[in-house]
Amino acid sequence: MAPVVADALLPTRSFDVACRRVLEYLQQTVPLGGWAVTRVIGDRQVLLRAEGNAYELPPGTSLPFTESLCHTMVEGITPRIAPDVREVPQYAEMAAAAPLDVSAYVGTPIVSGDGWLFGTVCGYDPSPQPEALRDQLPLLDLLSGLLSAVLDADLSATAASRELERARHEAETDALTGLLNRRGRDRFVEQEEDRFRRFGDAAAVVVLDLDNLKTVNDLQGHDAGDEYIRRAGASLAATVRRDDVLARLGGDEFGIIAVGATPDEAAELVGRAERALAEAGVSGSFGHAPYSIVTGFPGAWKAADEAMYAQKRARRAGLSGTAGR
Repeated sequence: MAPVVADALLPTRSFDVACRRVLEYLQQTVPLGGWAVTRVIGDRQVLLRAEGNAYELPPGTSLPFTESLCHTMVEGITPRIAPDVREVPQYAEMAAAAPLDVSAYVGTPIVSGDGWLFGTVCGYDPSPQPEALRDQLPLLDLLSGLLSAVLDADLSATAASRELERARHEAETDALTGLLNRRGRDRFVEQEEDRFRRFGDAAAVVVLDLDNLKTVNDLQGHDAGDEYIRRAGASLAATVRRDDVLARLGGDEFGIIAVGATPDEAAELVGRAERALAEAGVSGSFGHAPYSIVTGFPGAWKAADEAMYAQKRARRAGLSGTAGR
C-alpha cells in the first residue's frame, strides 16, 4: 500500500492557493509593507491577493496600469527591485503621483507559457530599504516562475472543464429558441463564480426584456408571439461572441454573460444587439453591469436588472410625454 502524503505537502494546482502561499512566504522572508499578486486587464491593474498591513487595499481594487510602477518594470524600462524609488527617476515620478506612499518597490511579471502577460507579483514599502534587497532577485524569479507554471496548469484544467460544462449546457436548452434556459445559466454561474474570483477575469452581465410581446400575443396570437421570441433569440445569438453565454431566462427575458468583456465592450455589445433586434422587427430594454470579484455574478446581475428597468421606465416616460404633446 502506497504511503499517504499529508495535504500540506501535496503540490497545488490551484492558482489562488499558490498565490496565497507565495505571498505568505515572501512576507515572512522579505518583509515589506505589502506584497500583492495583480492581474493586468487592458489598461487596468486589478489586485487579486495581498499580504502585509501597511496598505489597506482589498481584493478587487482596480488602478490604471499605465500609472503603476509595474508598468515600466514589465516593459524593462525600470529595474525589478528598487530599494529606494527616489534613485530611479521614472519610479520617483510615478510614486510622487501615486495614491500610496511608496519608497521601496519590488516587482516581477507573471507570464503564461505562450508569452502573454497575466499580471505581476509586487512588493511595496513606505520606507526605503537596504541595498541588500537587490539580493532577492533570484528568489523573485523562482517564485514568479512557480506562479506562471501553476497558472498554465490551472488555466488548462479550467479550459478542459469549461468544455465539458459547455457540452452539459447543450442539454439545458430552451425549446423555443434553442438557447440555454435559466437552469443552464444558473449552472454556468455556479461553476464559474469561483474561477472568475480566482483569476480576476473581466466579464459583464447584459439583460434584455422584450417590448410588445403581450401586444403581439393579444393581436396576432401566440404563434406570432413565439416567432417574435425566436427572432429575438436568433438576433442575439448572431450578436454575441463565441465565449459569451446567452440564455432565455423565461417569458420575454434574456441574459448574456459577456466573458472577458470590459464595460466599454459590454456597451458595444448592447449597441450591436439593439441594431440586430431592430433589423428583425423586435424591440426591448437593455441593462448591463461589470462583473466584480467583490459582488460576484449576483451583484452584477442585480445591477444589470436595475439598469434595464431604469431604461424601460425612461422609454415609457418618453413615450408618455410625446403622447401628451
